[in-house]
Amino acid sequence: MRIPARSVCAAIRDDIITGVFERGSRLTEEQLARRYGVSRVPVREALRTLESEGFVVTRRHAGACVAEPTEQEAADLLEIRMLLEPLGAARAAQRRTEAHLKVLRGLVRLGQERARRGQGEDLRSLGAWFHETLAQACGSPGLTALLTQLRHKTAWMYAVEQPARPLESWAEHGAIVDAVARGDAERARALTAMHAERANGAHRLRTGVVVRASQHSVNTVSGRH
Repeated sequence: MRIPARSVCAAIRDDIITGVFERGSRLTEEQLARRYGVSRVPVREALRTLESEGFVVTRRHAGACVAEPTEQEAADLLEIRMLLEPLGAARAAQRRTEAHLKVLRGLVRLGQERARRGQGEDLRSLGAWFHETLAQACGSPGLTALLTQLRHKTAWMYAVEQPARPLESWAEHGAIVDAVARGDAERARALTAMHAERANGAHRLRTGVVVRASQHSVNTVSGRH
């Protein structure tokens, strides 16, 4: 059975994000085809997609390599998220389905329950699922794809600390869902903007991001997922 390029792309992206493939390292078609048990064709397609997303660059005499993002690029990433996530929430208030609301409300209940129990690792995955569902609820495939790509790149460039008051963070999630459920686009936008601004303070730049002159001050930490 032929494995689709999108599956290979997701596998390579995950390995880049988690540090299996370090920044600047070469990515040969032969190496990747052997690792994932596929032919070179889906690997070639996957590398083109990852290059368009900014995870891979093509270098003369070296071929495909893992990109090495700069501090400026990392800072810009958070600014772009600050603009697009509130837009996505506003669109979700106008276009969400009952199925989206059911999942979002269920995630808020689970998040509040896990926060009370202090189950931090569960909160991390639940938070990612929440924002993925909210992005899907915006009813715009293009915007959903952009938001998903931004989350992937943020996970690659930043380590994110758990909020000091997780119950308050999940109360913010709940307020966003309430606004989306009421169809209040402006409140959903405003609440998401405030939530994103507070969350930005928990992002710490990972070691390996190339530090160059930047207009922004970004904290750095070492470590991988």
